[in-house]
Amino acid sequence: MAARGFTLFELLVVIAIIGLVLAVVPGFLVRGQPGLQVDVAARALADGLRQTRSHAVVANREEVFALDVEGRQFRAGQGQPLKQLDKALELRLLTARSELLAADVGQIRFFPDGSSTGGRIAVARAGTRAEVAVDWLTGEVSIHGMAP
Repeated sequence: MAARGFTLFELLVVIAIIGLVLAVVPGFLVRGQPGLQVDVAARALADGLRQTRSHAVVANREEVFALDVEGRQFRAGQGQPLKQLDKALELRLLTARSELLAADVGQIRFFPDGSSTGGRIAVARAGTRAEVAVDWLTGEVSIHGMAP
């Protein structure tokens, strides 16, 4: 008489398929919702800015958050990897004139006491907009969302 049930191999295959579906589906959901894309990008930028500020305070030296508006990528401090944002997003950087490296490349500098040169990064797509602001005096990073 044959035993009923599933083999361990069959269970592993099903778990692997479920894992692939869970890894792929959120990407499709984000691409289909411009508001969600803007929110995710604004949070990523804010996290990078906060990370850069923390590095400056902990290491007791200036750190720079660099943003390439055209390439839609940023670096949160020296020695950190470049992080890519969605190519469909529109970005605009407002920073101190001395921190502009080129027409579409600029940076926000953080100092060891936590202060910064200040600035704003606007993120938009399909009528949805958010703005990431850095206070020059305190270095505090905040996100301001705007309805379409």
